[in-house]
This record gives sequence, C-alpha cells and structure tokens, in this order.
Amino acid sequence: MRDFTRWIELEGAVNVRDLGGLATVDGGTTRFGRIYRSDNLQGLTERDVRVLVGDRELRNVVDLRSGPEVRLEGPGPLTAVPQVSIHHLTLFAEGGLYTDVEADTAGGDAIEGDKVLPWTARDENDERMAELRVTGYYYGYIRDRPDSVLAALRAMALDDGAAIVHCAAGKDRTGVLCALALEVAGATREAIVDDYVATGDRLEGILARLRASETYRVDLDNRPADDHRPRAEYMRQFLGVLDERFGGPLAWLASQGWTESDSRTLRARLRD
Repeated sequence: MRDFTRWIELEGAVNVRDLGGLATVDGGTTRFGRIYRSDNLQGLTERDVRVLVGDRELRNVVDLRSGPEVRLEGPGPLTAVPQVSIHHLTLFAEGGLYTDVEADTAGGDAIEGDKVLPWTARDENDERMAELRVTGYYYGYIRDRPDSVLAALRAMALDDGAAIVHCAAGKDRTGVLCALALEVAGATREAIVDDYVATGDRLEGILARLRASETYRVDLDNRPADDHRPRAEYMRQFLGVLDERFGGPLAWLASQGWTESDSRTLRARLRD
C-alpha cells in the first residue's frame, strides 16, 4: 500500500512527492526530506518557492527536459533563486550545440510529443506492444544519454540540501531516474514499481497542466485519463531489460563509470 504522506501539496505543481518511506531489501525504509520528484516546475507560486526552498531546504533541481522544452516554457521561478542550482540534463541525444534531435522537429520551435510523452500514442489494441514501446523509450534514455543519467544521479546525491528531479509530467524520464536512484539505495523492486505507478494518482491534474501549455497541448489527445495511466509492467519490463542485458541496474551504471563511491554517496542521502 502506498504511503500518501509522501505527497507534497503545492499550488503550481501536482505530481510532487518524497522518495522517502519506501521499503528496502534489508527491511528498512528510504529517508524522507532528501530527494523529491515532480512534474514541471514552471508554475510554482511564491508560496511554493517558500515551501520548497525555505521549509524543505531545496538546493538542487535536476531538470530532465529537452533543450526545446526549456526554451519554449521559459525560465521557471526557481531559476531566480540564488540558493538553488539548476542542473539541466536532457535525456535525449543532442544533434548540435542547441538542438536535441530526438525531441525537436522544428529547429527548437516544437517538440516531438511521442519522445517527450511516450504514453500519448499508446496502442489501445495491443497491451504488449504498448509495454514494449514505452520500455523502448526508457531504454533509449540510458542508451543515448548515459552521461546525463550519471550526472543527474550525482546531482541528486549532493549533500548541501534537498534535491528535486523533474521532467514534464514527472512520469517517464523522472520515473527512470528515480528507479535507478532507488535501486542504488537498496529499495525493493516492489517499492520502485509502486513509486512509479503512484503518478497515476495525480494523472488528471498532470494532464490538465500539460494541456494548459502550448508546448505540450498539441501532443495530447482527448482520450480518458486512464488511457495515460502509468502501468507497473512498463517499469518491471525496463528493469528486467537491465537485468537480462547487464546483470542489473547497478551493473549498467558501473559499465558507464559509476563508482562504489558514487553509490555510497547516494545511499547516504536516501538511507539512515
């Protein structure tokens, strides 16, 4: 059963929760107040900023959106807070100095929705194909941008205050990074999958926010919200691919230059 005290209620974001309180393989739980996950932070109010920066000591923001998304949405309110460091680490392959080719179809003036929001084109007639399709995008993040993945995890582990990781919906790119962080911290697979599907509890609000933005509206359709719901099999399949191809997420991280020192640092953030 999910612990609903993990949710953080803000006025300008709807899918914000703590990575604390999740079961670990050694019988413990992950630590509260260290790492948060969220949907787009563009709409934070002054009160929200006070809650995050003042009350919760937020100091590092890991922004997984593509370059075009950031440009189209404009600077968010946290970019103006001197205590906060923004780590922009796109998970899409870059085609040049300013363009993310996997998410950019018009020279930075548009995004390719099925890259940014892979669940918008789910095949309603074949659940297995939908599972493979979404999992393929998740694998693409680590295949195309292992540098961003490792840099994001290291930023999440910084100990100068709390960190928050986000993308647009706080589901796919954020879900992959949080799954990897929780794996390093020793969370159970059940807890990792539970955290992933928890986004479904806020799906109506997420879709309303995305449709209110010109950046994402054109790539969303009028299907019921349940058609966009995160499904446990998507995350299970993604983690299963890492198990089969690399011997697990930790082995994949090690193959990309992640060290035992990195693991100790991240575990110290998320474990007592």
